[in-house]
Order: sequence, then structure tokens, then C-alpha cells
Amino acid sequence: MSLLSRLFGSKKSESSVDASIEYQGFRITPAPMKESQGFRLCAVIEKEVDGELKSHRLIRADTIANLDQCTEASIDKAKQMIDQLGDRLF
Repeated sequence: MSLLSRLFGSKKSESSVDASIEYQGFRITPAPMKESQGFRLCAVIEKEVDGELKSHRLIRADTIANLDQCTEASIDKAKQMIDQLGDRLF
């Protein structure tokens, strides 16, 4: 951890890439962010389009006290976005 991030804090994700799942050709990586009220709903949605890896970071205002519940909610919200927008997400 760098000196600056130790001094000023860091909004690093609490999840790891190992938690990624595949859904309809997209890769969803839940990335809940630690907040004072709990964890902010966040995920990274990726897909290879025309040989280029496209990425969309989903961040919601919702906060959930439990990390596991926030991880599940992040995945569910990402799936909902994929269902609604598909490739238009990028």
C-alpha cells in the first residue's frame, strides 16, 4: 500500500477478481466499496467486443451493511443492466 493511500485512505474494492462470474457472454466482477454506512453497491462489467475488451463500472448509491449481501446485490444489479442494455452498455 502506498504512503498516500495510507494517509488519505483508499476506496479499494473488497472483492477480488476470483469472484468474477460469466453471464450471457459478459464477465461480472463484484467490487463493493467500503463506506461509513457499510458497503456501496459496485461491480465491473466486461466483454470483448471486436477484439477489444470493453469495461463498464457500475456504482450505485445503495449501501448495504453486510459485505456478502452487497456482493450478491452487485451481481444482481449487473445482471439486470446486462438484461436491459446488452452491448449498448458500452
